[in-house]
Amino acid sequence: RSQNRLLSSSSILHEQTPAHVGVAPSPRKPVGGIRGGVIGFLFGFSLASSFAAYRLLDEYKQASVTLQASVEELQQSTEKVSAHVRRIEAVEKDLKALANSSASKDDLSRLRAEVKKIYDGLHIEFLDLRTFVWGLQQDVHTIIGREGTNVK
Repeated sequence: RSQNRLLSSSSILHEQTPAHVGVAPSPRKPVGGIRGGVIGFLFGFSLASSFAAYRLLDEYKQASVTLQASVEELQQSTEKVSAHVRRIEAVEKDLKALANSSASKDDLSRLRAEVKKIYDGLHIEFLDLRTFVWGLQQDVHTIIGREGTNVK
């Protein structure tokens, strides 16, 4: 019998309507143009700001890598220049040592004059000795020549 009642359209059934059917839904406030515009602007601004921050961070990383490479290149160049300076200093030190131990043009000309004097002196002594030996030969020939006539 209760199933028949549910299907019937009697007044009892209309009176027993559930409580939630009669309650009107709370009216939704329509989103206004200004509030929607502000929310959209803030969402777009947040999205653009985060993208810009990402790009800025990416550019910062690239600049940092480039700067690091430049610093390393500068350090290598500085090491090369330091090595060249050390080589130049060593060459200058060797050059000073050679300059101190080598003779100058004045020293050479003075030594040349001394050698020439010694050579000339030796040449004169040689000529004197030659003359003396020639004189001895002449004396020996004269002595031999006299004795040769007496012995015969």
